[in-house]
Amino acid sequence: MLNKELSINYLIKESLTLNSKSPLLLLLHGFGSNEADLHSFANYLPDNYTVISVRAPHILPSGGFAWYNINFDNDMNKFNDHNQAKNSIKLIMKFLDEVINKFSIDSNDISLLGFSQGTILSYALGLNFPKRFKKIIGFSGYIDEAMIFTNTNKLDYSNLNLYISHGTQDPVIPVNWARKSIEILKKEKINHNYKEFDSGHTISPDNFYDFKSWLDSSN
Repeated sequence: MLNKELSINYLIKESLTLNSKSPLLLLLHGFGSNEADLHSFANYLPDNYTVISVRAPHILPSGGFAWYNINFDNDMNKFNDHNQAKNSIKLIMKFLDEVINKFSIDSNDISLLGFSQGTILSYALGLNFPKRFKKIIGFSGYIDEAMIFTNTNKLDYSNLNLYISHGTQDPVIPVNWARKSIEILKKEKINHNYKEFDSGHTISPDNFYDFKSWLDSSN
């Protein structure tokens, strides 16, 4: 059931671990989707996690939702609305504080999982606020450097651990964009596991089970 009492609408699968605070995995969907999409993963994730899937704030004409709008010029080049993206980043950080106050969450064990636009936002959250997150899982996305509004040279990324994957046949976000993002991670010496799969703009079964194996081993 959709929950609406906090600043972002969400679905939740609470941890089965009793009498202790649980790690949190926050799921950020892609452009045009909604909170139910990634929440379908929840039953396949470790039972000790509280899993929350959130709905982006911007309603699209199609009926889906977005963390920020994407605009096109006359040559059909895409441009992200960075002001909306930064507002969504602030909204998510506010929501996390609300969740920590409402549920029995370990504030030192918060992870993000995103797909496409949700990955772009997850990257931005992790790179802007590395002390707030433990793991970043990103499917089919990339780093948009315009969303990094802090001086990364002054931040400590030593506790971050990333799982990043991309389809080599992705027609929406080219795999080269993902590869450029990995070069940024290497430059910043951020711990990461990067995998490519023979797939399009999707999370293939092979990709999901590889991610799940990574999550289980790093749990």
